[in-house]
Amino acid sequence: MKDPYKAGMFKNNPYAKKKPVKGIIKVVLDGIYDERGLNLIVQPSRCLLKNEIHELILTTEEVKPGDGVNKIAYLGFFEVTEGSVAVYGDPVKIGGKQVGVIAGYDETHFPNHYNIVVKGTELLSGKDRLLELDMEVEIG
Repeated sequence: MKDPYKAGMFKNNPYAKKKPVKGIIKVVLDGIYDERGLNLIVQPSRCLLKNEIHELILTTEEVKPGDGVNKIAYLGFFEVTEGSVAVYGDPVKIGGKQVGVIAGYDETHFPNHYNIVVKGTELLSGKDRLLELDMEVEIG
């Protein structure tokens, strides 16, 4: 069976309606790197399930699913409190402020967690953004 994304079957976004993923920050991270070497998978969406913990990583590079990512800032880890599907281009808000949009997913540490890469405009870490534990996260 072939992957519909790898086969290029979808010409338009198939997600007609969906609920946002919701969560809370469990770990605030600090660190900025120029040569991280992440590899985004070609699939533009991932199911994020309640109680899972995933990492949010910000980049200012113009990337999309299937691309490599080097210049990054670590934001933090969040626990999913309301699961759904997160899709390329979905807005990502932390504490009610949009930090960027979903750029893609790196599976370096999977199945422990996804590296969820967020395309933003300011390369600031979670510490530099003054993120706090238990801040709300919303994707979509």
